[in-house]
Amino acid sequence: MLFSRRFLLALVPAAAALPVVAHAADDDPKAERSVGKPDAKVTVQEFFSLTCTHCAAFGQGTFQQIKTNLIDTGKVRWVFRDYPLDQTALLAAQVARYLPVDRYLPFIDALFATQNRWAFNRGNNPTEELWKTAALAGMSRATFDKAISDSGLRSWILEQQQADTNKFKIDSTPSFVIDGQKYSGEMSYEAFRKLIPS
Repeated sequence: MLFSRRFLLALVPAAAALPVVAHAADDDPKAERSVGKPDAKVTVQEFFSLTCTHCAAFGQGTFQQIKTNLIDTGKVRWVFRDYPLDQTALLAAQVARYLPVDRYLPFIDALFATQNRWAFNRGNNPTEELWKTAALAGMSRATFDKAISDSGLRSWILEQQQADTNKFKIDSTPSFVIDGQKYSGEMSYEAFRKLIPS
């Protein structure tokens, strides 16, 4: 399935108005990526892989309801934790972390929406397909090349993944940690809402 520039720009609204940017000093690739008020009563950590079909379904469906009803209302702070299941997911995570923080979530949404094209289409080169989406999000080719060759970031993501496996016993994606308790699997908004303390 082909995706037009208009389709991707709808998923990455910031790209339509913002120029191509280089990696900014204040957008540390290793900094936490999160949405929601810092003082929200509940913090949810989501452990996800960009090549996980269940993560994509959750991100395109349930998460959108969570964002509207729980995050945007100040009840929940959401922390994104990379848990790549393969080398393609690891590469995508590196690219996502090289975008300015305000473009991170729209880019993740775009990758989930186009997952079949860049992650699973055997006729395409995943790296070049990632580059097309990153370019639409305003990333320069020089920054993209730096992102995919950043061995320090790659090692850091894998170290964090191992630490999360050890600490929270993460063994599948998507997984969530809420108040220290781990939950796993794609679920409906109604099922997820029950996990959030009142």
